Amino acid sequence: MSKQIFLNLPVYDLPKSLAFFKALGFANNPQFSSDSGECIVISDTIFVMLCTRDRFRDFTPKDICDTSKAVEMLINLNCESREEVDGLVAKALAAGGSTYDKPEDLGFMYSHSFVDPDGHGWGLFHIIATPEQE
Repeated sequence: MSKQIFLNLPVYDLPKSLAFFKALGFANNPQFSSDSGECIVISDTIFVMLCTRDRFRDFTPKDICDTSKAVEMLINLNCESREEVDGLVAKALAAGGSTYDKPEDLGFMYSHSFVDPDGHGWGLFHIIATPEQE
């Protein structure tokens, strides 16, 4: 059985965050969704739980990071092609996200990134060739 990853992310405006990820082409799983959280399906093994800040506080006694001032983490997602990388960034920008860098082509890997409306950083990359493949 494959391991699954559920990332819990605090959000300011749950409907707005849900609309953002739907605009990227991701579906939500209503089985794991409620008024305080939405489950975004990234793949068969990767899920993002968008939690209201009040709900997120139930999981930790620590302060929630103010992403306008600090980085809590960077989430990286492997894409199947350069076109998928560029397409997701374009959709993110059109849906209200932002970016702070330009695409980078290292020959063996292509990458770009976006920041969602809640300030979470998403790195997208496509491995063109691994050293074993060259």
